[in-house]
Amino acid sequence: MMHKDCERIMLTEEQLRSRVKEIALEVDERYQGKRPLVVGILKGSIIFYSDFIRHLTCPVELDFMAVSSYGSGAVSSGKLNIKKDLDRDVKGRDVIIVEDIIDSGFTLANLKALLLERGAASVIIVTLLNKAERREYDIAPDYNCFDIENEFVIGYGLDYNEMYRSLPYIGILKRSIYEK
Repeated sequence: MMHKDCERIMLTEEQLRSRVKEIALEVDERYQGKRPLVVGILKGSIIFYSDFIRHLTCPVELDFMAVSSYGSGAVSSGKLNIKKDLDRDVKGRDVIIVEDIIDSGFTLANLKALLLERGAASVIIVTLLNKAERREYDIAPDYNCFDIENEFVIGYGLDYNEMYRSLPYIGILKRSIYEK
C-alpha cells in the first residue's frame, strides 16, 4: 500500500529485488579471486547494501562511512561532511562504494578521490539510483540499478528528514511535503 505522502510509486519491491540481484552478480563476477572492501554509505544505502552483499559469493570485508553534502533539507550544501570514517585501512585494497543515489555527484566524486588519495588500489561505485540530469561533477557509477528522472524519491533507505526509509518501494514524495 502506498504511503499517503507519496505522489506515486516509481519502483516496486519486485523491481528492486530483481535488479539488485542482477547488479550484485555482475560485481561478484568481477571480484572472483579477490577480497574487496565493500563500503556502505550511511544511512541511505543500508537497505540496498544489505540486499546487495547477500548476493556476493566472493569473500568481502564490510565497512561504513557516514558522508553527506546534505543537511536536513532537500538541497546539497556543497560541503563534504564526514560524520563516520572507515574502520579499515584502504591502502592497497579494492574498494566498492555502495551508495543509494548519485545526484549532483559532489559526494561521490570527493569520496572516490579521498579513498584513492588514501592509497586504495581501485575504487568502483555501485548505486541504486542515478539521477544523471542533475549531475554537476564528472562522476558516473560503475554499476547502476536504475536511471531515474529528477524527482525527490523516498523509500528503500532514502529519506526526507529521516522519514520514509522503511518503505519497501521507491516512491516520489509529494512536493507539498518538502516545499513547506
